[in-house]
Amino acid sequence: MKTNKTNTQKWKEDIAESVDFYNRWFLEFAPKAYLETRILTTEKVENAFRLTNDLRNITADILQSHPAILSTLRMSTCPPLARDRLINLSKVSSSLVKTLEDGKLPVRMKGYELREQLERIIQIISQLLDPVIVGWLAEKKNSHNETRTRSASVIADRLCGSEADPIIRNAQEHRQLTLLENWLVQRGYQKIEHQKYNSIDDIPFGFFGIRYNVSVERQSSNPIQIPVDLIVRPINKQKNKQIVLIEAKSAGDYANVNKRRKEEAQKMSQLKREYGDRISYLLFLCGYFDAGYLGYEASEGIDWVWEHRIDDLTNIGL
Repeated sequence: MKTNKTNTQKWKEDIAESVDFYNRWFLEFAPKAYLETRILTTEKVENAFRLTNDLRNITADILQSHPAILSTLRMSTCPPLARDRLINLSKVSSSLVKTLEDGKLPVRMKGYELREQLERIIQIISQLLDPVIVGWLAEKKNSHNETRTRSASVIADRLCGSEADPIIRNAQEHRQLTLLENWLVQRGYQKIEHQKYNSIDDIPFGFFGIRYNVSVERQSSNPIQIPVDLIVRPINKQKNKQIVLIEAKSAGDYANVNKRRKEEAQKMSQLKREYGDRISYLLFLCGYFDAGYLGYEASEGIDWVWEHRIDDLTNIGL
């Protein structure tokens, strides 16, 4: 069942409409998503201030007890430190910094080694603390609530600025998946709340799951779990017996999608090797996807539905 990959005469029109659709969403909702994230991030920064006595007491003990504050500490320096820059300056493990910012401690690192690397991180951060943002340290004054709040807001802006693209991408992904969920529910589908079925073949007709892990290489000792954004078993098996796997994709520019276009083809190849014609793999597109991208995906046998024409999902029997 084909939707858009062979409908080449409409590609130009659909690309223009998809770009306009994305831009309208961005102008209306992206500032709100960014603002909401900044509010939450400011709260995290203020919590880090409380834990460190307004950055007066940055120690390995505190970082070990509250590893997630590391991102705040990186943005409290002059200049703000990117992860890679902090790793290079402190000569610590790259995986350590990422693990700490995820709010965890490395499970395989020995205690003395962890302590030594935390001390090196603290040394670099303490040396580079921004004297303008945390002026109370240089002036050896008490930090007043107004000053603290202002400083926390600046650091939160730095954090959000360094993560601006992921913030927008996450908001757009959430919106796309919510749209797909609502579309299915309105047509009588039921949602699988958890990873309930070990095999996708066990999913009943008329059910769907979001962010579902699909197993491949199941006969090996180490099966691989491939995450898909949405999996759905058609409600009417007379129209479509295939299990439909959908990847929600959005993009705010043309460059990144063409750099990453092979990822979908590789994922579909793995899934098709395992399940053959029992599955249908589909993209759900919104934004900047040009003819080069579409042509590549079509050549790999991948079809798609545009978000601005979501009802095209009925063409594949949903």
